[in-house]
Parts: sequence; structure tokens; C-alpha cells
Amino acid sequence: MITYLECSSGFAEITEWRPGCWVNIVEPSSEELQMVEADFGLPEDFLNDIADIDERPRVERIDNWICTIIRIPVANENQEVPFNTVPLGVMVNGDYIITVCFFANFLTTDFIDHTQKRCIDVSSAPDFILRLLNSSAYWYLRDLKDVYKMVGDAERELQQSIRNEDLLKIMNLQKSLVLFATSISGNRMLLERMNRMYGEELDRELFDDVNIEIRQANTTVAIATQMLDRTLDTYASVISNNVNAIMKRLTSISLILMIPTLIASFYGMNVDVGISMENHWAFGCIVGVGLCISIILTLYLKKIKWL
Repeated sequence: MITYLECSSGFAEITEWRPGCWVNIVEPSSEELQMVEADFGLPEDFLNDIADIDERPRVERIDNWICTIIRIPVANENQEVPFNTVPLGVMVNGDYIITVCFFANFLTTDFIDHTQKRCIDVSSAPDFILRLLNSSAYWYLRDLKDVYKMVGDAERELQQSIRNEDLLKIMNLQKSLVLFATSISGNRMLLERMNRMYGEELDRELFDDVNIEIRQANTTVAIATQMLDRTLDTYASVISNNVNAIMKRLTSISLILMIPTLIASFYGMNVDVGISMENHWAFGCIVGVGLCISIILTLYLKKIKWL
């Protein structure tokens, strides 16, 4: 999908391209890509890089184009890993400001709404990229709240019964946090690179605000990752402790049942064991001795907390 947007107290959609407008391309078809390549002369190699979901954030010059890749978060519906990060490409060349993302996302839509609500005027391409970086930091923090909620739900399920499914949910959330941390670190390096490339062209106040937001997102994700790591370690210890407790109980039950079985085995042999077959109390005595020993052993095992 290709949309053209012009900034006047916020970005508003227009019907056709005008000099200085923003061309926003999301989930383009092959025909749309061919059209924009022909109309704007976009670098083909860079478009191929944006299509790679693992492409790292960076900024570089390709001919007359200044090409930037930002990592942005996206929600994965009906997939094991609930959140992922994807590249968003920004290409600037004179009057051309073009963004390309091969994956569906809410960031650009929210960014447009935010500029309209706040009546924001984007004065230059560097400021446009800074605001996109700022929006990405906001979405990382927003998705992180959903991660916290999912972790809380999984923990409540684990408190009821430790199941593999709930542990796998937490592990997949941990993968999302690792992806977040890696992408935010890449965006931080991109911000530093932009500072060296554009220098005085940047709005210093806006640059400082974006730097603070990205650092905050980076710190928050790092803390969440550590907490989730410790949560998994705790549940691993709980599972190990539960297994040890079960083994203790099974061993205790085996010992308690072994004594009567052993006594019965001795007196069941076809040899003289000192009790006459004519003694009417023989069976009761044998059973009683076995039960007494079992009761004593049970009390002892309870005392040492094996039962």
C-alpha cells in the first residue's frame, strides 16, 4: 500500500505526490515496488536489505540517497513468539522522503495520528527520522506492558500447576525481550551515527528527547529481561524441588511396604521358622509385627519430613 502525506500542522494524506511530501509504503506488492523504483529511482540493493527481517539498524549514503534502517516492534498474532522487530527503511533525496516497511505495523499509523493531534511540523528529513525513532521507543515501551501482562498471566497459571505450556510461554516472551533489547541497542547506535552525520542540522532539543526515550526503553527492557531470567530460574528450582519431594515420598512408601513384604516372604518359605502351623495366633502375630514396624518407620519418616 502506498500513501502520500503532506505536513502542515501534522501529516495529512493527499491524492498524489508533491515535492517535499512523505511517501509511505507498507507491505508493498511487487507491482508497487516496481512502480516506485521507476518513479523515484530507489536503490534496489537497499530495498532488498529492508525486505530482510534480520537487517540491522544503520544509516548510509547510496549515490544521492541517504538511506536509514530503523528497527520497530510488531505484534505476531497466532505465533509462538508474541512480539518481533522488523526493519523500517527511510530514504531521503532532496524533495523525496520515502519510508518502506515490508511488514504490517501500527507505528506509522500512530505516528501520523500523533503529528495531527499535536499539530507537529516536521521541518527537515533528519527531524523526521528522529521523530520516527522516538515513536519506535514509545512502541517498545507500550509492547513491553503487554509482555508484563502475559508474564503475569503465565505466572498465575504456573502457581496453579507447573505445566510445560506455561513455561514455554515465558520462554517465548523471553525471546521477544531479547529481540527488543538487540533492536533498541541498534537504534541507539543509529542515533549516535546520525549525530555525527548531520551535526548542526539536528534539532538539539529533539535529539536529546529522543536519546532519553531510547535510553529509557533500553533500560526498561534490560530490567524486564533480568526479571524474566530470574523468574525462569526460580521455577526451574521449584520444579527440581518438587521432583526431589516426589522421589522422597515414593522412596518412603517403598520402605514402608517393604517391611511387611519381607516378613511375609520369610514366613512363606517351606522351611521351619519356629512357629507351628497349629498355632492359631501365628498369622495375627506375623501381620501385627509387620504393621508395628511399618508404623514405627512411618513415624520416623514423618519426623525427618520425608512424608
